[in-house]
Amino acid sequence: MASRGDQSKASLGFLTVIQDSDYGLLGGYLILNTAGRPEEFHCTAPVRPSRAQQILYGPTLEPYLYGEQIGRTLAARSKAQPLVLCTDRGPALAVREHVDMPVALVLPGDGEAGDGATASCESHWRLDKAHGRQPPLVAFRLGKNQLAVPATMSCDREAILQRLAELAECMDLAEPFGRIREAIEEARRGGQ
Repeated sequence: MASRGDQSKASLGFLTVIQDSDYGLLGGYLILNTAGRPEEFHCTAPVRPSRAQQILYGPTLEPYLYGEQIGRTLAARSKAQPLVLCTDRGPALAVREHVDMPVALVLPGDGEAGDGATASCESHWRLDKAHGRQPPLVAFRLGKNQLAVPATMSCDREAILQRLAELAECMDLAEPFGRIREAIEEARRGGQ
C-alpha cells in the first residue's frame, strides 16, 4: 500500500493524437492526479510525414509517428512518472517501447464485460491489405472502463489492474481525451 505522500503524487497519463487536414498530426499529453485534476499538459507542433517517409515506413508509419515521434517526445517532457499511460489511438501503443510504465488503449465502452470486450476490441481495428494487420490485443475491464494492451505486453494488464485497483470504479478513463482535444484546439486557435 502506498503511503499518503506517495498517493498524493500518484498520477495518470493520457496521450492522444489528432489529425488535422491543414496541420497534420498534433499530439497532446495530459497528466492528471488521482482526483482528476491536471498536473501537466504538453502538446506537439504539427507533424506531417513526407512522401518519402510514407513510402519507406509503409504500414509502420502510424505507429512510428504516434508512438515514437509524438508519444516518446511528449512523455520525455513530463516531470511526472504516471502509474499508467492511457491512449485512445491504437498506433500510439507503440510508445510502450519508449517508456517505463504500462500503456493501455482505452476502448469505447459497450456496456458489458466479458466476451463483448474482446469482440469490441477486434472490431475497433481497421484491417486491410494497405495497412497490414494490427498487433493482437488483450482486452479487459477495469471498473466501467474497457482497456486493451498489446498481446506482446500482456504483463501490462496485471500491472494496470494492480496500480489502478483503488480507482477502478470512480474513474472514467475516456473522459480526459476530450479535454486534450479541446486544449489542442484552443492552442491551435491561439497560435493564429
